[in-house]
Amino acid sequence: MVQLVGVAVLIGSGLISGVFFAVAVSVLPALNAMTPDRYLQAHSLLGRGYHPTMPLLVNATLAADIVLAVVAPSAAIRSLLITSIIGIVVVEAVSHLCNVPLNKTVRGTDAGAVPVDWQDPRPRWRMWHRVRTVAALVVLLLNSLAITLAN
Repeated sequence: MVQLVGVAVLIGSGLISGVFFAVAVSVLPALNAMTPDRYLQAHSLLGRGYHPTMPLLVNATLAADIVLAVVAPSAAIRSLLITSIIGIVVVEAVSHLCNVPLNKTVRGTDAGAVPVDWQDPRPRWRMWHRVRTVAALVVLLLNSLAITLAN
């Protein structure tokens, strides 16, 4: 059973970091190249696929990591998993406290009537996305090390 939870942790942390990496290297450059009205329209279309999938995936990975930390065979492996748990909490905190509020602001702006004084959220969104992407990649690395060492 523990091995299945380990597989779930690797799949979950791999998917999370992979999605964030793909957004960082492909989606964000495309969005940044768009005019504000096209960006607002594209952003609303792209966001539909992430909710509720990503929050569920992150929460499931967090829960599985907690299970592994509780049953870890050594203090070193437990330390790696606890650090991974902290990383997942960082991913969640940045998402909920930084990216999601910016998403709500973007969704509340009419793409057909962009205000003259519109403050482009893309630079701030990109910065926070980079933070959570790095955190997700660290989580994947730590989970991989912990599971490899446990076996």
